[in-house]
Amino acid sequence: MILYKDFVRMMIIVLAIFQIAAGSAVVANEKPNVIYILLDDAGMGDFSCYGQQKFQTPNIDRLAEEGMKFSDHYSGSTVCAPSRCSLMTGLHTGHAFVRGNKEHRPIGQVPLPASSITIPKLLKEAGYVTGAYGKWGLGYPGSEGDPINQGFDEFYGYNCQRNAHTYYPTRLYHNEKKIKLDGKTYAHDLIMEKALEFIKRNKDEAFFCFIPTLIPHAAMHVPEEYHNPWREKLPQFEEKFGKYAGPEVQNPVAAFGGMMDKIDEDVGRVLDLIKELGLDENTIIMISSDNGAHREGGHDPEFWDSNGPLRGFKRNLTEGGIRTPMLVRWPGMIKAGSETDHISAFWDVLPTLCELAGQPAPEGIDGISFVPTLLDREQQQHKYLYWEYKGKRDNMGAQAVRMRQWKGIQVGPKFQLYNVVDDIGESKNLASAYPEVVSQLKAAIEEAHFESELFPLK
Repeated sequence: MILYKDFVRMMIIVLAIFQIAAGSAVVANEKPNVIYILLDDAGMGDFSCYGQQKFQTPNIDRLAEEGMKFSDHYSGSTVCAPSRCSLMTGLHTGHAFVRGNKEHRPIGQVPLPASSITIPKLLKEAGYVTGAYGKWGLGYPGSEGDPINQGFDEFYGYNCQRNAHTYYPTRLYHNEKKIKLDGKTYAHDLIMEKALEFIKRNKDEAFFCFIPTLIPHAAMHVPEEYHNPWREKLPQFEEKFGKYAGPEVQNPVAAFGGMMDKIDEDVGRVLDLIKELGLDENTIIMISSDNGAHREGGHDPEFWDSNGPLRGFKRNLTEGGIRTPMLVRWPGMIKAGSETDHISAFWDVLPTLCELAGQPAPEGIDGISFVPTLLDREQQQHKYLYWEYKGKRDNMGAQAVRMRQWKGIQVGPKFQLYNVVDDIGESKNLASAYPEVVSQLKAAIEEAHFESELFPLK
């Protein structure tokens, strides 16, 4: 016979189990909207919430003030295409198909295979509407890697990275259709309007809106109303000219300030729209950059302190080439003003979004969901993070690994070791002082690298 007090005790236990289960399932059942904004070549110091002093990014900073700021987040690579491949597929560059910027003629880049498992494909399986607005670079129009063939319901922007070297192009793509332009229209504005239209159109459905903006990649183009105020502030650069593609720019250093004002304003437009549509508490907004700051088209990252305390720039596997800003906002779920030193990377975004959408993550990926970090729960850690890169003008056969506080960089026979917790600027090579750590990191490099015929390291 079950006594009354035993029955009450049993019911308390059952209710507790149900409450725990409900708490763990809240993310999966809600299917929050996801907006992921990817800047192009913005450094760790290019947001004022990360220490920028010469200009302010108040709307971007709102994501930090109302959400979570990451200090140890890394891009997929140190250049565009492989970084985006890592983001989309959950694989680091030792396993990913695209490991460098390799062109396809007459237009586009080497495409992702049809068999690729990507974020938009997985979120579509979970019932999401998917749209991408900006720069793609993972497959020419109509190819297997075309964004429409990789899970996006709609794409509008630059299919080809080469065409994205100007903000005043003669063409963009809407899905696989070429849109002819006059070469005098600031394409970023067209792209942002399409992204906002997508959000409005799908306000009643779960959506994934990917906005890989071109800003602040070279060329240093921005409309005069954003450029001219900075030219007045920075007359010392007035005799400097910058050219990448499209029109030449007078005072490109000043143009950068205008570009950052422009993208910050557009982040504010996204935030305002989400609130206006009543989607604020069921929409996660993430913002990051595809690699560190560039030095092209007349941009002066040293003047702007674009990489803050980090060493190196785009095309390096030093911290300045791959450590990036990362902000995540989700009102009511992520503690406002929180910060984390969780070590994470682009390949973690895929399993994170899968968990948020209640979609099982695929096996065999390199990423680990950081949802527990966002929700202040116990977080699984990486054994290590890994990168490799080889380019025509760049480090030849460079590899890097981050394991706890240690960062190793292998270029040919030379190995550098840094404690990036104590020495974030990688100023002191400790390889000779810690041979056992060097051995561990070299073993990790050996484990992580799988040779690619398309992107050989040697």
